[in-house]
Amino acid sequence: MQQPPKLIFPSADLRLRSTTRGREVWCETRRQWLVLTPEEWVRRHLVAWLVAEQGVPPMSIVEEYPVSLNGQPQRADVVVVGRDTHPLLLAECKAPEVKIDQSVLDQAARYNAVLGARYLLLTNGLKLFLYELTATGYRPLDAFPHLY
Repeated sequence: MQQPPKLIFPSADLRLRSTTRGREVWCETRRQWLVLTPEEWVRRHLVAWLVAEQGVPPMSIVEEYPVSLNGQPQRADVVVVGRDTHPLLLAECKAPEVKIDQSVLDQAARYNAVLGARYLLLTNGLKLFLYELTATGYRPLDAFPHLY
């Protein structure tokens, strides 16, 4: 990855290193080094923002949350779980060059049909969209919900 783009999230204190695989970033929640892709850059900043700015306890964040769709294994990028371990928020991260459109919302909604989180968050690091699941579908939100 070239110079990472400036995102809408505050600067995050990330641990980076260079290896034969390229630039890597430390993932605190998964406790491992990951290749620093554009999508991972967004995910690392989103997780830091959830913890530092939104008060989400780090222990409540699950990355690469397993989701089975029609018997096929899939993974939700970031899931915030409640004290009862039930998903509260499902976040779908895309690389900055990927437009957040209806297909991204549809992808997150498919995952959420299995998980049942109350909130969806979609971001490419340049834009952020929030939705609340209602009886009639997903309603856009203007502000981040209070989760804890």
